[in-house]
Parts: sequence; structure tokens; C-alpha cells
Amino acid sequence: MDKQLLDSLRVVSLPTKTNFRGIDHREVAIFKGPQGWAEFSPFLEYDDQESASWLRCAIEAATIATPALKRTSIPVNGTIPAINDRKRIEEIVALYPGVKTFKIKVGDNLQEDVARVAWVRSLNRKAAIRIDVNGSWSVDEALRNLYAMYEEVGAFEYVEQPCDTVEELRELKSKIRIPLSIAGDEVLRKARDPFSVDLNGAVDFLMLKVQPLGGITRAMKLAEHHKLPVVVSSALESAVGISYGLKLAAVLPTLDFACGLATASLLTSNVGNLPIVDGAIEISEFEPNFDGKDVAPERFEWWKNRIMRTAKLLT
Repeated sequence: MDKQLLDSLRVVSLPTKTNFRGIDHREVAIFKGPQGWAEFSPFLEYDDQESASWLRCAIEAATIATPALKRTSIPVNGTIPAINDRKRIEEIVALYPGVKTFKIKVGDNLQEDVARVAWVRSLNRKAAIRIDVNGSWSVDEALRNLYAMYEEVGAFEYVEQPCDTVEELRELKSKIRIPLSIAGDEVLRKARDPFSVDLNGAVDFLMLKVQPLGGITRAMKLAEHHKLPVVVSSALESAVGISYGLKLAAVLPTLDFACGLATASLLTSNVGNLPIVDGAIEISEFEPNFDGKDVAPERFEWWKNRIMRTAKLLT
């Protein structure tokens, strides 16, 4: 990795407004290259091998010019964590002015999941609803739970990763007897070779997350290879990382769905401002604000060492 990039390294900790994905703060590493600021922020439990694509993306963002943008603002969905407090859900929904689509985390408790989805739907009857299971259901659980949810709250725009494997997703699609579209996330981004995954008959949409997939160039090649409609989403990045996700959404040939790129609303503080206006976020360049957000020296060294170890896997 270029020494100039490493010399500009900053590591910040950004608290979340609620427990999300089991964490209450997000640590991210940010560095600057000739094309601007870039983010490296694989989750703390990821090993160096899984983190390599994230670093490849960050180096691309810092050093390679983005392709020409085809749009200047990106429609986004709201994201509802797996919480059951109705007041908190109302507060989170209010963070997304003008948003017409909500993605709701489910999968742990059917009764609570149904209540959460029904409450979000009651707050905005016209909104499209997506649910995200993160691969936690077996095929039998997916059949049972999806039938129950459909009976209570109606159809979804799509269900994201209801089961873990391609084979399970394909079996689910062959057995389900209600309207159901499936979006694949982990099944693609956690594959050792996402180009070799046979998604035929398993998913209807691809979830593209720019960091885990290795950058804009590689994500676009994956979309072209699999020939499926795509939704661009975040991995709970800071404003720097989300800005690069917005650029991916802006360079795609077509963009038919709202993107999951409004997760900055789930953070208490950030390094930049990405306001939602009429349900969309404009693409903009900004200078990160690190004031008071830097981690302790030992955490900085941990991230610096992580980057140097991971960089060796890219050569």
C-alpha cells in the first residue's frame, strides 16, 4: 500500500443511535489519495482475507477516477433495525423525509417481526416494504414465516437473503406459493468467487455493496455478469464510505430501485453530512470533519496494522 495513503490515515469511532448488527459504535479507517478521501471499514470480526476486498475498494476510491455519473441524486430507502419499541421505530421513520421505501430487519422472533413490519406499514401506508433476514432462516422456517407475514401484512417489494445458501434460496423459490421476489446479498458478497456463483432460479435482484465487493469497477462487472436488476446498499459506513456507494449507484446503466444508502441516519455522529431531501441523497464531495471522533492510540495502531496485513494479500 502506498505510504502516502497510510500517512493520511485517520481512524474514528461513530456511535450508533440504537444497537445495530450487535454494535453500538462503528469504527472506520479513512485515508486520502489523489482522488480524495476513501474508507476502509470491514467489521471488527472479519479476518484479513475477507477484509481484502474492502481495502481494494478503498484504494480504488482514493486513487482512481470515478466513471462518468449518469445521475446526480440517488433515491434511498429507510432502514429499520430489529427493535420492538414503537416510539423508537416512529423516531427512526421520521429520520427519512420523503422516503417511499423501508427495509426492516427481521429473523429472530416471528411474532415480533410481524408486529415490527405491521407498525412500519401503518406509519406509511403507501411505502414499499422490504425485509432483510441476513440468511438466518432454513427453507422450512422461511416458508412458514413468509406465509405468516404475507397473511398479516401483505406482499413485500422483496425479501433480502431469507436463507443462507444458493441451494436453499433456489429450493425456497421452487416451493413458495405467494408472490415473492428474493434479493441476494451475502450469497454474493461472501462468496470466494462471486463471478462463479450460479444465481439462476435462486434470486431476482442483486444487492451491491461497494466495499465488500471490491470497488465500483468490480461491482459493475458483477452486475453485468449476473444480468440481474440491482439495488445498491451500504455496510453501515461513515459518510465517506456511503459517498462512494452513492457514486456506484450513479454510474450504473440503470437504477430501478431505491438504494440502501441512508444508513448515516442510524449514526449519532458522522464525518460529513448526507442530507435526505425528498427521499433522495445528492452526490457531493466534502472534507471530512474528524473533530472529537478519533479513536485512542492503541485502536489507531490496531487498524494501521490491520491495513498493512491486509495490503499484503492484494499484491
